[in-house]
Amino acid sequence: MSNNTALEYAKSLKLLCITDNMENKDFYSAVFEELIPTIFFANESEDILQIFSDNDSDLILLDYTILKTEDLNLVQKIRKTNKSIPIILVSDTKDADILIRALNLNVTHFIKKPLQIHELLNIIGEDTKNLISNRYIQDKQHDKMEILEQKDKYSLYQEDLAFQKELNILRNDYYYQMIDSKCSSLVDLLYKPLDIISGDSYSARKIDKNTTLYLIVDGMGKGLSASLSSMLMTSYINHTVDKMKKNESFNFYSLIEESIEYIRPILLEEEALAIDYILIDSLNDTMEYSKFAMPVALLQDTHYKITKVKSNNPPLSKYTDNFKLSKISTADIFKFLFYSDGLVECDTYDNEKTYASFIEEDFLDSFTKEELKEKLFERITAQEDDITLIFINSSTCTHNVVAKKSFESTLESVDEANEWYEQEWNLLNAKNESRYKSGVVFTELFMNAYEHGNLGIGSIEKNALLENDTYFDTLQKMEKTCSKKITVSINKVHYKASTYISTQITDEGDGFDTQILSTIFRNSHTFNGRGVFVSRQSSLGIYYNSKGNSVLYLNKI
Repeated sequence: MSNNTALEYAKSLKLLCITDNMENKDFYSAVFEELIPTIFFANESEDILQIFSDNDSDLILLDYTILKTEDLNLVQKIRKTNKSIPIILVSDTKDADILIRALNLNVTHFIKKPLQIHELLNIIGEDTKNLISNRYIQDKQHDKMEILEQKDKYSLYQEDLAFQKELNILRNDYYYQMIDSKCSSLVDLLYKPLDIISGDSYSARKIDKNTTLYLIVDGMGKGLSASLSSMLMTSYINHTVDKMKKNESFNFYSLIEESIEYIRPILLEEEALAIDYILIDSLNDTMEYSKFAMPVALLQDTHYKITKVKSNNPPLSKYTDNFKLSKISTADIFKFLFYSDGLVECDTYDNEKTYASFIEEDFLDSFTKEELKEKLFERITAQEDDITLIFINSSTCTHNVVAKKSFESTLESVDEANEWYEQEWNLLNAKNESRYKSGVVFTELFMNAYEHGNLGIGSIEKNALLENDTYFDTLQKMEKTCSKKITVSINKVHYKASTYISTQITDEGDGFDTQILSTIFRNSHTFNGRGVFVSRQSSLGIYYNSKGNSVLYLNKI
C-alpha cells in the first residue's frame, strides 16, 4: 500500500489528543494540520470517555509529561469499549512497572520524549495503513456508493490538476527564502483564489543578487476567459525573464513591451488586464514600475509614514500601444505592499465599509504578512474575489543582537543548544506561548542544520537509516569526523509598541535549493519536509538565505 494512499485516507480520520499540558495544542495542531485535519483536544479535568464516544475517534494520542499509574486507568476504560483503536502514548517516563502495564493494556505505540516529529508521523502512517486494511472488507460492501464517489473524485481530480497547472505557471524564486543583498529582506506572498479557476496570478523573480521583479496580474472580469488571459500573460513573462537571464540581457522596458505585444491579439474586444510590473533594486535603493489600473502600492518608511504609488497606466487592452515607466527612490523604505483589487473590495463588519478603508491602518500596524492576514480576515465578512498580495519587510536589518553562540555538530550539542536557547528566552520575559512556539521551531531547525546541513544526510538516506534502525548509530559515527559548527544568533527587533525576536541558525554545510520545499509540500508522498512546515506554523515566518545553509525565523514576544 502506497504512502500516498495512506496520506489521502488519513485526511478522513478523527484524532483524539489527550494531554496534561494544553500548551501542546498548538504544536499538535501544526503537526497534523494537513495530515489529519479533524482533531479533538481534551485534558484530565474533562469527561474524556464522553468526548471519545461523541466524536467517534479513529486514533488516540496520550501526551503526559509525567505519566502516573492512575493515568493508565483511562486506557483500561477505553479498551473495555474498543479493543482495536490505535493508542499512541507520548511520555518521558522511565518507570518499568508503568510501561509494562501500558503494554498489558495494549497501548499500540510508546514514544519517548523529547518527541521526534518524524517518528510520530511514521507511526501515524503505519496505523493509517492498518486502519485501511481492517476496513477494506466493510468498504467493499458499498460498491455502488464507491462508483458514485469515483465520479466525484474524478471531477475533483480534474479541478486539482487545473489548480496545479496554475501553481506551476506562478513563479516565486523566494519560496521560504530571504533576499540577502546588502540588507536582508523578507518576502511573503498571500494567494487565495476564490475558485479553482483564478483570475489572479503573480510571480516574484530574482533577476540578480540585488534586483527583483514582482508581478501581479488581475484578469478584469470573472470566469475562464479572465483566468486564461491572466495565466497566459504570466507564463509568457516568466518565459521571457528566463530567456533574458540566460542570455544576461535583462531589460525591464523590453520585458513590458514584449509582453504587451504578446497578449494584445489574445485579448477579446471588451477584455482588459490590470497589471503591476515592479522592479526593486536594493543596492541602488530604487523602484521602477508600470502599473496598469492596479490599486495603489503602499510603501512605509522608517518614520512610519506611508507613501502611495498610484497607477501610471490605464488597463491593458487590445488597443494598448504605449506605456509609462516610472522610477522612485526607496532609500528610506523598509516595508512594501503590492496587491490586487480583490483585497480591498471585500466587505467588512464596520458599517458596510470595504477593506479599502482599513488597509493602510492594518499595513502600518503589521510587522509581518501573517499579522496583516490575521487583521484582514478578522475584519472582512467574506472573501468576494481572488486575493493576491506581496509583502516585503526589510526592518530586520535594524535588529539588536541579544545572544550569539556556536555549537559542535554532535547529538550532545543538540541538547546543549536547546537548553541554552530556552535559557535565553527565559531572560526575555516572553509569554509562555511564545517561548513554547519558538522552542518547537528551534528544535526542528537546529536538528536540520546538524543532520542535513553539516552531516549531509539527505531525506531519502535518513528514511532508509530509520527503517534499518541505524539512524542514531550513523549520526554518532559521522559526527566524529565532522568539524563544522552551527552558529545561532538571537536578535531583538522593535516595531512600534511591539518586540519581535529573529533567530538565525547557520550551518557550514552545502545548503539546498528552497524550491524543493515547494515540490515536497505540493506533492508529498512521504513525510519529508514536515519539520519545516511545523516551524512555519509555529512562527511568523521562516526564511533561508540564497545558499540554503542559514535560516531566520520570527516570533513575537
